[in-house]
Amino acid sequence: MGNCFNWFSRADTTQNPTYASRTITSRTDPSSLPSTLTYSISSNLYSTSYNGTIAGGALPTREPEGEILSSNLKDFSLNDLKNATKNFRSDSLIGEGGFGYVYKGWIGEPSSSMVVAVKKLKPDGIQGHNEWLTEVNCLGQLHHPNLVKLIGYCSEGDNRLLVYEYMPKGSLDNHLNRRAEPLSWQTRIKVAVQAARGLSYLNDECKIIYRDVKSSNILLDLEFNAKLSDFGLAKDGPTGDDTHVSTRIVGTYGYAAPEYIATGRLSVKADVYSFGVVLLEILTGRRAFDRARVGAEQKLVDWARPQLGNKHKLRRIADPKLDGEYPKKGALELSLLAQQCIGEDAKKRPAMFEVLASLEKLQDGVKQMSSS
Repeated sequence: MGNCFNWFSRADTTQNPTYASRTITSRTDPSSLPSTLTYSISSNLYSTSYNGTIAGGALPTREPEGEILSSNLKDFSLNDLKNATKNFRSDSLIGEGGFGYVYKGWIGEPSSSMVVAVKKLKPDGIQGHNEWLTEVNCLGQLHHPNLVKLIGYCSEGDNRLLVYEYMPKGSLDNHLNRRAEPLSWQTRIKVAVQAARGLSYLNDECKIIYRDVKSSNILLDLEFNAKLSDFGLAKDGPTGDDTHVSTRIVGTYGYAAPEYIATGRLSVKADVYSFGVVLLEILTGRRAFDRARVGAEQKLVDWARPQLGNKHKLRRIADPKLDGEYPKKGALELSLLAQQCIGEDAKKRPAMFEVLASLEKLQDGVKQMSSS
């Protein structure tokens, strides 16, 4: 379904000073990490994520300057995208985050124009040139029904923009937390299955670690088909006998795996952990981290973990917006799967292809119930 090969190493060939004013690390030996680490945050196409810092402090680094590898993407001029978005007018704005702004636009001739989402990076935003380049090369080379399609880019002067297919239903996060009408159980499982397919493709087939699994990065089309978005943090996984890669710590608070935060050692099992948090969001309707809540209830994993896999406690954690309209056995199985994914021991977490198989089995059960 796509071309899987090591494209990061081809892009990471030279070094240049940091883009804008941020300092980050690209590859760091965990033994050299200071006791305080900056926890970088990435935001998605359509919504703003919580920005947080673990213990404070920054790591001095330089970012790699690379080359754009794909010839299949359209190289837009800045004027093209100004015209597409009505000169980035406020009424075209559909999202804002630490990276900058996302605008709805139209490209092509009026009679056959295509609706697109145009992501415009701030020069001093959270994401810099390196993340922009990673996303261009990742989505320019990889193609899968459950990865958002990148149409083109703009790198005119200091401007960095990306042009994506438009996903009219927005993000899973929006539907779980910001919409009056809740997603049905059947739709939630459908979204989980399709997101798992995209992540399994990256982890198991392409040996790529996504590093930014979260509900706000799962986008939905008109039929609630799900696609993963925002690949600026993606990284090649370990090769040969290696079990992990050592890297700077990036992600979103509430989703990052504990071993990754503690050591900087990254494996595909960190993505599995983050996906487990997404499964908890789907089950409970709660955010991964919610500052409006008190104490242990702020962090979803801490609140939910003691109650997972217990059929007597299932009602306590199930999303009240479902109003009890869900199969109890299916919800219990989903809670058990989430429990496995967020296990403290990374080695004991399932692989994404195993998670996908479990979710497809759940989906089959939902279809049988709806047809009977």
